[in-house]
Amino acid sequence: MRYNAEHKQKTRAKVLQVAAKAIRAEGPDRVGVAGVMAEAGLTHGGFYAHFRSKDELVTAAIEQMFEESRARIRHEMDGRGPAEGLAAYIDFYLSKRHRDARSAGCPMAALASDLPRLSEATREQFASGAQRLTHAIAEKLQALGHADAQAQAHSVVAELIGALSLARIEPEAARSDAILADSRQLLKQRLGLEAKA
Repeated sequence: MRYNAEHKQKTRAKVLQVAAKAIRAEGPDRVGVAGVMAEAGLTHGGFYAHFRSKDELVTAAIEQMFEESRARIRHEMDGRGPAEGLAAYIDFYLSKRHRDARSAGCPMAALASDLPRLSEATREQFASGAQRLTHAIAEKLQALGHADAQAQAHSVVAELIGALSLARIEPEAARSDAILADSRQLLKQRLGLEAKA
């Protein structure tokens, strides 16, 4: 049975959503094609109508993850001034909800340690997504008058990823919560956001 292009596109999107969630939660090495297809309600054989290999699936899923992250940053920043928008994004990123959403959160915190072992195409897709998110933060910093906003944005992204990663690693809930709270406060303080937001 042949399906039209719209049906094929919807099916591919469903597979990518399932794959993105599984890759964030388990890492790309532990995710199998058969499991992704079963979770999406499809047969293993249907995989090759959408992807040539697991590597291609992982690369496309990373693109999907960064699209979701861009939607989140737009949700937090659009319609707000630069300070308020950036503060809102920091509050979201370093929240308990984001920490606990390992299968739905930022791909940079979830996958950074896995990427060196993946294909060049996958690493390039990841780097491109990271650059776009960093650029969105740099635009807000530039609007706030920060010198060398791009370098500042790289530092902000590194702090966000590091704090979230440490909070996820910490087994003691109170200490994990403190990592998030302290990092939120000090990062916003360093950027001068508390007085402006």
